[in-house]
Amino acid sequence: MNITKSSNPVFKERVFSKDYTTSSDVMTVNGTMNKTALMLLLVVAGAVFTWNKFFEAAASNPETAVSVVAPWLLIGGIGGFITVLVTVFRPKSSGISAPIYAVFEGLLLGGISAILETQTEQPIVLRAVLLTFAVFAAMLFLYRSGIIKVTKKFMMGVFAATAGIALVYLVSFIGGFFGMNTSFLYGSGNFSIGFSLVVVAIAALNLVLDFSFIERASDAGAPKYMEWYGAFGLMVTLIWLYLEILRLLAKIASRD
Repeated sequence: MNITKSSNPVFKERVFSKDYTTSSDVMTVNGTMNKTALMLLLVVAGAVFTWNKFFEAAASNPETAVSVVAPWLLIGGIGGFITVLVTVFRPKSSGISAPIYAVFEGLLLGGISAILETQTEQPIVLRAVLLTFAVFAAMLFLYRSGIIKVTKKFMMGVFAATAGIALVYLVSFIGGFFGMNTSFLYGSGNFSIGFSLVVVAIAALNLVLDFSFIERASDAGAPKYMEWYGAFGLMVTLIWLYLEILRLLAKIASRD
């Protein structure tokens, strides 16, 4: 199956490089969407757990709330990273590793969301969730209606933009260890907010590429387990989009 590059590291060409034999037990778009919905529920379940842990601790002693959820954030972050590697290098295991990834990411997102909600003292988490679903629905509509066409130039443009963002984040992360001032990225200034808006836009465009890859894999008769892999790749982008929207809202709230 010939599928062009994607900026989503999950959807590498090698995963889709073989010609699948068509059978009755093949990947479908509806099956992938159903598994995406299930993974989303698992993310919510994990997030509710750490969210409640944080606010239960904050109710008794606000100063210790972060330390209470810190181990769960660590578990979620490390566990999520490991399951990403397992899923990417062994797609056949995605039926097991993808749901586990969703739970780990839920633990991480719940803790991060609770901390930022407390720091800003505004309902930014609910707004971020609603905006994430709104962007998802909008991009799906734009893709399905053909308003946004996934051409090779479009793919390469999104790929280049995503790689550029990753490079900026990497340089700022390493530079932080050497005293580099990263307030222009993580502060609440106009440039920082503008940068976050650009990142949100690029993350949204990555959803279009994900839709395209899932549809192409389905059309090519990919095996049934690829529904889990497709759902996994889509969740990676959705989680990135949510985090970027949450960060953007936190920056805006800090200016009030």
